[in-house]
Amino acid sequence: MGSATTQALRKTTAALDAAVGVDLSVAGELFTAARTLGDSAPLAAALADSSASVEGRAQVVADVFGKALAPTTVSLLTSAVAQRWSSADDLVDSIEALAVRATARSAEGSDVEGEIFGFTRMIAANPELELALGSRLGDASAKRALVRSLLDGRVSAATVLIVSSLVEQPRERRIRELLSNAMDLVADERGRKVATVVSAVPLSAAQSERLAAALGKRYGAAVTLNTVVDPSVVGGVRVQIADDVIDASVSSRLADLRQRLAG
Repeated sequence: MGSATTQALRKTTAALDAAVGVDLSVAGELFTAARTLGDSAPLAAALADSSASVEGRAQVVADVFGKALAPTTVSLLTSAVAQRWSSADDLVDSIEALAVRATARSAEGSDVEGEIFGFTRMIAANPELELALGSRLGDASAKRALVRSLLDGRVSAATVLIVSSLVEQPRERRIRELLSNAMDLVADERGRKVATVVSAVPLSAAQSERLAAALGKRYGAAVTLNTVVDPSVVGGVRVQIADDVIDASVSSRLADLRQRLAG
């Protein structure tokens, strides 16, 4: 991610913080806008072209989206295209990220992170499902309908919106990676971090509390634990938070020992 995009992301997120009337409908419209730009490289390039005037880019937003989307959505899009982006893809990604954050904001009280994680485990356990959702040849609307058939009535409307929107237009990205990034965005919007914890046996409530407290102290934020039971780790735990991996598993220690003996 270029420095221009990093600064632009801060400003677009700040615009969301200042916006009034952000609800699930606005979030859905942001996803729609991201899909529109993802489907039209010339449009995305025009809106990310920093050599064009800010006013000109704002006018394109008004012409394309002004009559179809709510004023709050159009205002957020206008703020996004006013920034300087390292690439057109970064602009599209940022609007999608805004949509995820807006969804999280409109779903206070729902365990969106946990529900998305549950769906990633469903995909991990079902290669045919992962293939169906990740295939480049699959029909986008059919993928969205499949997700809704699996999730409607079982999870919050916010989770259904995020997952179905992301699988509809993965743009060459892996589905599980997309969902993991979405979990991190939802958690960040709520002032938390998400840790995936892999252990040989389920953690007790007391162990989970101690681990969450220790990680919270280390990262300076409340930490939500998503746990995976994997007997291959033998004992101990492996923890991943964003790109950080803390591997205190017995299997890791044994692998290190075998490597030293082989040397």
